[in-house]
Amino acid sequence: MARFGLVLVVALSITISMLPDTTTAQLKTNFYGKSCPNVEKIVKQVVNQKIKQTFVTIPATLRLFFHDCFVNGCDASVMIQSTPNNKAEKDHPDNLSLAGDGFDVVIKAKKAIDAIPSCKNKVSCADILTLATRDVVVAAGGPSYTVELGRFDGLVSTAASVNGNLPGPNFKVTELNALFAKNKLTQEDMIALSAAHTLGFAHCGKVFNRIYNFNRTHSVDPTINKAYAKELQLACPKKVDPRIAINMDPTTPRKFDNIYFKNLQQGKGLFTSDQVLFTDGRSRPTVNDWAKDPVAFNKAFVTAMTKLGRVGVKTRRNGNIRRDCGAFN
Repeated sequence: MARFGLVLVVALSITISMLPDTTTAQLKTNFYGKSCPNVEKIVKQVVNQKIKQTFVTIPATLRLFFHDCFVNGCDASVMIQSTPNNKAEKDHPDNLSLAGDGFDVVIKAKKAIDAIPSCKNKVSCADILTLATRDVVVAAGGPSYTVELGRFDGLVSTAASVNGNLPGPNFKVTELNALFAKNKLTQEDMIALSAAHTLGFAHCGKVFNRIYNFNRTHSVDPTINKAYAKELQLACPKKVDPRIAINMDPTTPRKFDNIYFKNLQQGKGLFTSDQVLFTDGRSRPTVNDWAKDPVAFNKAFVTAMTKLGRVGVKTRRNGNIRRDCGAFN
């Protein structure tokens, strides 16, 4: 991030005409202003059409963006299909639960953009995913925000690169802070981004340990609201298929809102990594603030998403514009 900021400062002091095309990409809001001016409108239309077909598009796209940016930066490398010679990111165990609707909306938007002759092969899959993520947040009632554009698509995607780079459901605050700090994100950013769990679903297998065999003293995690624990046990009986889906937010699972924080106050965080944000004294004040102030939360979420979108941005030197989001050129 510091290096990226330095590039911005240097760029301001040099006339643009002096900069070769291979210089580090500067993210800017009107990056496609001349090459494909309707790009945002096209992506939004595709996103809204896809949401009409299935609500899953919303949490699937949001999660896909996080999983992409946390591994090698926001470069759409998570979308690459594996080949006989390369096991790609998407086939790492931590990514196998990414819903296909997130991939599909990016592929459809890419097709719609490339159908316009002046836009063909001008817009990166990484930028399309970033725009689609903003659009699904808005569609679920979340804040709208301006998206910086100018990312190039990554040239590498390996399953091995995912190891240790995504937060786990049993992470504590210290582990979460360390992982987010690797991406130049603060504790406040981490709490704001964790609230993406206000949407979508998880699988029973991810919560069995909290509701059946927590530790030697307690079969159920004592930080879980007792009534909520019973609801989870009904939804996820002991011998149920671990892939059965349950809502992340038991109150308003289809709405992007600050109810996530109110749920944490009541012991209704689905994962350990959610509930610790309230049980840990370092993060609890922020949870309490945002539980009562949705405007402050929305503002923090926009800040965090903008910062996340700057992680590991590729340039013309180490990236390109993919013709097919699922395969290298």
